[in-house]
Amino acid sequence: MAERKLKAAILGSGNIGTDLMIKILRHGRHVEMGAMVGIDASSDGLARAARMGVATTHEGVEGLARLSVFEEIDIVFDATSASAHALHDAFLRERRPGIRCVDLTPAAIGPYCIPVVNGAEHLDAKNVNMVTCGGQATIPMVAAVSRVAKVHYAEIVASISSKSAGPGTRANIDEFTETTSKAIEVVGGARKGKAIIVLNPAEPPLIMRDTVYTLSETADEHQIAASVEETVAAVNRYVPGYRLKQQVQFDSVENLKVPGVGCLSGLKTTIFLEVEGAAHYLPAYAGNLDIMTSAALATAERMAERVLEGAAA
Repeated sequence: MAERKLKAAILGSGNIGTDLMIKILRHGRHVEMGAMVGIDASSDGLARAARMGVATTHEGVEGLARLSVFEEIDIVFDATSASAHALHDAFLRERRPGIRCVDLTPAAIGPYCIPVVNGAEHLDAKNVNMVTCGGQATIPMVAAVSRVAKVHYAEIVASISSKSAGPGTRANIDEFTETTSKAIEVVGGARKGKAIIVLNPAEPPLIMRDTVYTLSETADEHQIAASVEETVAAVNRYVPGYRLKQQVQFDSVENLKVPGVGCLSGLKTTIFLEVEGAAHYLPAYAGNLDIMTSAALATAERMAERVLEGAAA
């Protein structure tokens, strides 16, 4: 007998939604595709879904509710925009109060979820927020430092190829900075966080690069480096292209003026990361998409496993 899986619907048939669909179809263990939802009847994502035997609609979340498979959907991934997700969540709650939403937008209706940091804490949540691509890449590093020393300030710079930034990403840049900055504090453990995104127009397109700066209490540098390397290995288990670009760097600083924080002294840690995509849908330089879809699927898989274990008990 085939192992039971939970059916998922994806809202958003663009780059992120299509990449996520392919991941589920290829690698889903406890999650399987139920429907692909878009608003553009001619989108490549909807066409691919139809060719792969997935139910589709170009009439948005209302169209999803009219599909015969809707009553079987357990998990909805939202890969649209922050403003749209608020409407989608309200619509779904009214019709299916128990449905679970994995939010790939910066809407942050539900708790922030970074799989390797706090994923186990939110397995029963009805809505979880995957923060942002930059957040998924860098917050694990802030948390790695926080496990060793109190982090006063953390700043991240996420640099992605402009070719990998679709309309949804561009529309959400303000939300990106706000949501990522807050999650650096709430999940990463920093007293103050700041996030910057760079859309790099270089040709040929450059792979996703992230830089993480933390200013913490003075601590054992070897312990921090070991914590960082252990966390990189943990992320790499679900994002194979995630890696350190070079060794972790340390500097002692005194009376460094941080805007909005004041003068700080302690240990500055600098971490350079590279995220290569799995190229399931877009080229390998689009690691920003890959880390979001991989983190979302990893989260949904653990949620589904919890549900299925409870049903079998």
